[in-house]
Amino acid sequence: MREAPGAEQMSAKAESMNVDLPAYMQDVGQRARAAARSISRADTGMKNAALDAIADAIMQSAEQLKTENEKDLAAGRQGGLDDALLDRLELNDERIAGMAEGLRQIAALPDPVGSVSDMNYRPSGIQVGRMRVPLGVIGIIYESRPNVTADAAGLCLKSGNATILRGGSEALHSNQAIVACIHTGLSAAGLPPDVVQVIETTDRAAVGELIRMEDCVDVIVPRGGKGLIERISKESRVPVIKHLHGICHTYIDDLADIDKAVRVAVNAKTQRYGTCNTMETLLVAQDIAGRVLPELARQYADAGVELRGCEATRRLLSDITAATGADWDTEYLAPILSIKVVKDLDEAIDHINTNSSQHTDSIVTENFSRARRFLAEVDSSSVMHNASTRFADGFEYGLGAEIGISTQKLHARGPMGLKELTTTKYVIYGNGQIRK
Repeated sequence: MREAPGAEQMSAKAESMNVDLPAYMQDVGQRARAAARSISRADTGMKNAALDAIADAIMQSAEQLKTENEKDLAAGRQGGLDDALLDRLELNDERIAGMAEGLRQIAALPDPVGSVSDMNYRPSGIQVGRMRVPLGVIGIIYESRPNVTADAAGLCLKSGNATILRGGSEALHSNQAIVACIHTGLSAAGLPPDVVQVIETTDRAAVGELIRMEDCVDVIVPRGGKGLIERISKESRVPVIKHLHGICHTYIDDLADIDKAVRVAVNAKTQRYGTCNTMETLLVAQDIAGRVLPELARQYADAGVELRGCEATRRLLSDITAATGADWDTEYLAPILSIKVVKDLDEAIDHINTNSSQHTDSIVTENFSRARRFLAEVDSSSVMHNASTRFADGFEYGLGAEIGISTQKLHARGPMGLKELTTTKYVIYGNGQIRK
C-alpha cells in the first residue's frame, strides 16, 4: 500500500500538472470504482478505526492545518474575497476540533450498510425485505469551506462509498492538508487511500469531466453558489443531488413570547453570516411588530446588521433602507437582513412558499395549532418551531456531519447523513419455492 502524500507534495503536484485532463480524470474515476468495491466490503470495525485514525491525524496536524489554511486566507484577502467567504474559508482551533469531533461522532453512529428492513412473508412462502447498500462512487464539488473535506470523506467512508472531492481553488492548501490526514488514517486502518481522492488540479475543466463520468461515478453532490449548482444540474450526465442556496425565514407570530422571539431572531441572523442556514428574511405579524421590532433593531444595530424593510417596517424603524422586490429573493451571506410586516400566519406562509429556496424556515409562537400549520404547510426541507434556523445542520441533527443539505425531493431532502448516502435493494429468502 503506497504511503499517503503530504500536503506539500500534493500541492506541488497540483501546481505542476501538465497532463491529458480527460485521461487523468478517467484514471481517478477508475481507481475510485475499484476502491468502492473494497470499502463496500469493509466491516464496521474497520471503517470506525479509519475514522478514529483520521480524527487523530487531524488533531495531531492542527498547527500544519492552520499554516496551510493561512496561505489560502492570505491569497483570498489579496484576491478580494469578502468577509463572509473568508469566514467560510478559515480554519481555527475550534473548527479543527469540530472536524475531528464530527468524525468521531460518525464512528459512533450505527452503520446503515447491510441492515435489512420490511421483511415479510408472501403467500408463496418467500420472505421479501430491503437491504441498505452504498451508492458506490460519490463526486462532491464544493467551494470555500475546507471542513467539508473531512465531513464528506467521513460520511462517505462510514456509508461504504468511495468519494472524489473537488474543492474550490481558494481552499487548495487547506484541502490538501486535510486529505493528507485522511490518507494517513485510511492507511492506518488497512484501507486503500483511493477511497478518498482529491482532484489535484485547479483547472475548472476537471468539473466538466467529473460530471460526465457516468461509467465511474454514481452520484454528484454539488455544494456552492447558485451558479455552480445550476451549471452542474444542466450539464451533468451523472444523477445530481442539489444543495441549493438558503433563503431562510423566521416568522414571529402575534402570539409569540417576545423575549423568546428576539433571542431566536437575533441568533438566526448574527450567529454566523456566511452559512446557508442563516436567516435572510424576517417576517413579523402586524399585531406584534410595534413591540418586537424596536428591540430587534437595537440588537441588530449593535451587531452591525444592515436592515432593509417594507413600508410598514419603515414606519416603525424610520432610519432603515427600503426593501426592494429583489431583497425577498436574495441570499445575502452577509450582515444584511430584509424585514417584512405581514398580516397573519396565512400571509407569512404564502410569502415563504413564494420566496424561499425550500431550505429552512422557522416560526416563533406559543400557539401550538399555528405551529402545526406552519410545519405542515411550509414546503421546505427543514421547518422549525421556536428555534433558530442555524440548527439546520447535520451535526446538530445528530448525523455526525453532513454531505450537504438537499433542497430537492428525490432522493434525499434536508441534511444528508449516512442513511441518505445509501440506497436499497430487495433481498429474498426462499426454501425451494417456484412460481406457478
